Amino acid sequence: MPGLARRTSTVQSRTPPGRSARGWPCRCTSWTVFVLDTVPAGVETELARFFAAARLRASDYGEHYVALWDSLEQASRGGKRVRPALVLAAYAGFGGRDQALVAPVAVSFELLHTAFLIHDDVIDRDLARRGVANIAGRFNDRALAHGAAADQAGVWAAAAAILAGDLALSEAHRALAKLPVDVRTRLRLLDLLDGAVFVSAAGELADVTNSSARHPLTVDEVIRTLENKTAVYSFEAPLQAGAVLAGASAEAIRLLGRYGRLVGVAFQLTDDLLGVFGDPLKTGKSVTADLREGKQTALIAHAGGTESWSLIAPYLGKIDLSDDEAERAREHLRACGAKAAAEGLAYDHSRQAIEALDPAVIPAGLRASLTELADAAVNRAR
Repeated sequence: MPGLARRTSTVQSRTPPGRSARGWPCRCTSWTVFVLDTVPAGVETELARFFAAARLRASDYGEHYVALWDSLEQASRGGKRVRPALVLAAYAGFGGRDQALVAPVAVSFELLHTAFLIHDDVIDRDLARRGVANIAGRFNDRALAHGAAADQAGVWAAAAAILAGDLALSEAHRALAKLPVDVRTRLRLLDLLDGAVFVSAAGELADVTNSSARHPLTVDEVIRTLENKTAVYSFEAPLQAGAVLAGASAEAIRLLGRYGRLVGVAFQLTDDLLGVFGDPLKTGKSVTADLREGKQTALIAHAGGTESWSLIAPYLGKIDLSDDEAERAREHLRACGAKAAAEGLAYDHSRQAIEALDPAVIPAGLRASLTELADAAVNRAR
């Protein structure tokens, strides 16, 4: 498909024996990440142009503001560009060919993602992401270098991160508002972006408040939070935006939305499994952090309804949880069927996502790529 390449790394399949998202014997043993091939040049150029212009404007307002924009540009780098790739895939899949037109839409959803990551770090009071100083961390260090006391450095850190996230969010909307398309198309794209922001904020708030729940959530409550916090803005809205820009039918846009929501949940369910049972060398994530946090996942929702809950509960939310204790918690989660249940739920969502791709509505090339993505979302080790 134009605009997409497949970068594949071979890992051990996580598919249960004899099973696949499609429902036939699975031979998939790799996690496929969709990345931009030739088109990302347009997306990266658009991002570079935006940051160059912003940095020039910022120079009128002092060195700290220029440093903020430098940090924001740094925060936008290094990702897989999955959301732009989905915008581009849907656009090309429905016959779109104007790369100069679609690039700002792809950039809009990448900046939305950047904004959410930045604000998420503020909520979690993190100064680093994947072992590297984030915007808050960089400004915390900057404050200390300028002679600020530790508490004041914390104020610098939070202020810089909040402002940077706001700036990225503002540009995400501005990129669509300036698009040279008819008013109806522009408003539909802005509505998709607005809906993604609105729903994601609800999901983020639920994620925070759920962590204080005295009892495990239900599986339905976990799924709803995953849909709202991540699936809508990461999968549903980018696919629909690309289709809208290409002039796809209302039914096609609806089906892509259903697919995106389902595959997004499948991806996040798998992510939560990897957060407890994954290999840190492959995922880059701790396998004790979610347990220490007491994160409400499908694993915990299932375990909460079993007789093993009294054995598992003491380990959840235990800030000083040791590696040995975490391993015992994992053993109990396996034994009570929570791991198998969460895996099955992820595969069911992946299968339903594929079934949403009606061949009479979704073009064959796009359908093939999205089917592969749905399989890959649950067959991965990172």
